[in-house]
Amino acid sequence: MEVFAAYPLTPERWDDFETLFGPSGACYGCWCTYFRMPAAERKVLDGAAKKEFIRNRIETGPPPGVLGYVEGQPMAWVQVGPRADVPQWNSPRTVSRPLDPADAGDPLVWAVSCFFIGSRHRRKGNSHRILDAAIRFARESGARSIEACPMEQAKTSKSLGLYVGSMRVFEAAGFREVARRKEGRPLMRLEF
Repeated sequence: MEVFAAYPLTPERWDDFETLFGPSGACYGCWCTYFRMPAAERKVLDGAAKKEFIRNRIETGPPPGVLGYVEGQPMAWVQVGPRADVPQWNSPRTVSRPLDPADAGDPLVWAVSCFFIGSRHRRKGNSHRILDAAIRFARESGARSIEACPMEQAKTSKSLGLYVGSMRVFEAAGFREVARRKEGRPLMRLEF
């Protein structure tokens, strides 16, 4: 069995993050900025500017997520942290908006907002492994709860929308549905 390890994404791990995301920045050059800035701002940035934005965020700290490794090589990423760190995830127009608006600014209410698994490592249970690492990181960081807004079903395992994760992965980790604002996109929560 492959040896899996996961670590918070600190500046010292930037090279591994960059390696995992590749030259184009994963998910059409997003560099995991989708929930971090308004669409109007994000759309005018090229890939290099988005990359610089996330690099600055990582250098500023605290870690914006967790990197997963197999046999010492970076293979998975999960963006996890306080809801306030991903302001677009809290927008009143999104299916991921908090039940209580105060949760958007509560440093103890966390969100799992994005996943990226390297193509060679998909369909091997690595979403479960990196989510477990995210839960551990949130708990160790003092989070009171952690929320997600995954897809209930995807047409294929390669569906781009799976960057938010699969409902079955969250269910297996103990998350429960707390709201459904759109068919197929439950808001789920795990209390600590």
